[in-house]
Amino acid sequence: MRGSRLVPLLTFAVSAVALAVISLGFFQKAEAPRGLVVDETIASIGGPFELTTHQGERLTDQDLRGSPFAVFFGFTFCPEVCPTTLWEMTDALQSLGDDAANLKVLFITVDPERDTPEALERYLQSFDPRITGLTGTPEEIEAVSETYRVFSRKVPIDGGDYTMDHTATTYLMDSNGRFTSTISYEEQKQTRMEKLRLLAGR
Repeated sequence: MRGSRLVPLLTFAVSAVALAVISLGFFQKAEAPRGLVVDETIASIGGPFELTTHQGERLTDQDLRGSPFAVFFGFTFCPEVCPTTLWEMTDALQSLGDDAANLKVLFITVDPERDTPEALERYLQSFDPRITGLTGTPEEIEAVSETYRVFSRKVPIDGGDYTMDHTATTYLMDSNGRFTSTISYEEQKQTRMEKLRLLAGR
């Protein structure tokens, strides 16, 4: 009789401990400081790359060591997301003032067939000159997209042409090339600037 009462009590005790552990883990994650990387999978975003700038020069991840940077993937024929994001980054660089000198902004094409260095140079004339456009061979673009876990694909449109569907996120990397946070498409300016000011100080 005593044993039959003991089993439910033990079951209750184990359940209570498990619930406490789960709850503790939840609140620890929920209360993590903004910008802190908790998930090791997410922390693996970024890595080695070698691409060509809109000025025809080669740029590697090693060239960026010592400077935090923001990187966005898009294409010059993009009707809305890309120009909006680049205008937001243009505004951010101007708003940062002297701190902008500590930050690099990269725009990597997902459409290397059309986005040659010359095409990128023409396109970026509408935005802050401190933004660097990057292109490369299809293989190089595929490699860097995988490194940053960026999705992109061709979408056929009328007339035999195509557009691109792609990830609309800006990745924020510290001066050691490590992922720190993201800026979502059309994120509120105050939040966006808080993240960029924090990044510029790294």
